[in-house]
Amino acid sequence: MGLLSWLDPHVDKFILTTAGETKVVEVRKHWAASAWPAVRLAISIVIFVNAFAFQGAVYWILFLLGMLLGLQALWRILYEYRDRFVITNQRVFRVHGILSTARASVPLLRILDITVRKSVIGRWLNYGDFIFESAAQVQGLNEITYVKDIDQREDVLRMVMLGELPQSVVTAEEDDGT
Repeated sequence: MGLLSWLDPHVDKFILTTAGETKVVEVRKHWAASAWPAVRLAISIVIFVNAFAFQGAVYWILFLLGMLLGLQALWRILYEYRDRFVITNQRVFRVHGILSTARASVPLLRILDITVRKSVIGRWLNYGDFIFESAAQVQGLNEITYVKDIDQREDVLRMVMLGELPQSVVTAEEDDGT
């Protein structure tokens, strides 16, 4: 758990507790966001292992191709893991990035419209995308993709916006491994 703790973006440090802000829910991306990078990682491992069956230039081409593809896939998996969407009692914000961290937030009072987009695969696997519209121009937090349990997250967000949040929901997302 030590490595995962180091890789975690630690969103709690961005909560303004001195202003009375509390975290309602922290949402990790759905596992489907990392599915294609995981496939690329598996392909890179096959290429890398099979490189040892050859000699000369073919070895080096397969070796480097496997390494580069694998490193790129690991980077993308890490990027998706560190991408978090947080709903607080005052705002919604997103934290993402690996070496450098970017944050974008919108106060709940400025959100005018919430659109939920679910593809066919998203309906099957229970994820979707949030699209936020506010009175301002397009900002850094206008689309959040691969939100797992999106219908439940939308209900929580609407309840928080109305100030009717039940106490049973006021927790961080459980680490259920999905």
